[in-house]
Amino acid sequence: MSAASFDLLTTVEYGGCSAKLAPGRLAEVLKELSQPAHPDLLVDITTHDDAGVYRLNDETALIQTVDFFPPVCGDPRTFGRIAAANALSDVYAMGGRVLTAMNIVGFPATRIPLEVLAEILAGGQEKVLEAGGLMVGGHTIDDWPPKYGLAVTGIVHPQRVIANAGLRPGLALILTKPLGTGTLVAGQRTGLAADADYRIALETMQQLNRAGAEIMQACDVKAGTDITGFGLLGHAMQMADASKVTLRIQASRVPLLAGAHALAEAGCLPGAMFRNLDYVEKKVRFAAGLDYSLKMQLLDPQTSGGLFFGIAPERVPAALARLRDAGYASAALVGETVPRAGHSIEVLR
Repeated sequence: MSAASFDLLTTVEYGGCSAKLAPGRLAEVLKELSQPAHPDLLVDITTHDDAGVYRLNDETALIQTVDFFPPVCGDPRTFGRIAAANALSDVYAMGGRVLTAMNIVGFPATRIPLEVLAEILAGGQEKVLEAGGLMVGGHTIDDWPPKYGLAVTGIVHPQRVIANAGLRPGLALILTKPLGTGTLVAGQRTGLAADADYRIALETMQQLNRAGAEIMQACDVKAGTDITGFGLLGHAMQMADASKVTLRIQASRVPLLAGAHALAEAGCLPGAMFRNLDYVEKKVRFAAGLDYSLKMQLLDPQTSGGLFFGIAPERVPAALARLRDAGYASAALVGETVPRAGHSIEVLR
């Protein structure tokens, strides 16, 4: 069997960021960990940020992150590109620039042709080079199902770090990529997704957030994240809690991938959606009469999703224009921040 004929989706039940540990369970574990204070540790695990940030000197801070998961698509090289783009995104969510990356691989040496692994690694290498970084090594173990990702190192100016805890009332909220990748991957696995819709989802997941990070910095953004396995509402809730504000999100403005809403209406709802709902439901107030399928799309476990950030309202038109010119065609204004008002998030119709 060749790499071209092997379908990686046949190896998994949950692929991509849908395979993440349930956020509520993870939070239980993390709260038991003591975090030593250090004057140069600018961002740690306490605010559920995308990466850790350590100040080296007055001009440079180190960004460190790691991300890996089982296959999210059938084609090995495409999987490598998506997994790499997803890992690199954590550096961009912090407003940083990628320096180096290291491969993290779990691969069953006797059950899948080694040519498949070569294609996965080639796809990852392509994205690291596109990011302007260097691949400097990695680590591989024999494992089933296959898994791939990166440990990534980046840099950012210590005073230009974009983190979860930087929101304040009166900001506009922008999302750069449409939601629905988890739904479309599940639809592909069950034969319900239209081929054209699924291909667009794959293209979206391969798109780097590099330009988005540069635009955030140019627009003086102080708080942002990327939307991955915990869904828009899970990551937004973490930002709201870290910043001690409430986020108002207008569901009708949130961009969705073509076909995602229809699949949800047909009952194609990834299990991770319900884990994400369990995580947020006590802190999110949903508007009466909100369409159920749309509500669940706000909980879709994204893989290599877009950036989500707060920005001064007067900068919104220019930021959206720049984002769309940079290839984020679905970038949209989706809400606002207000003083803390009992809930972390208010979802409006």
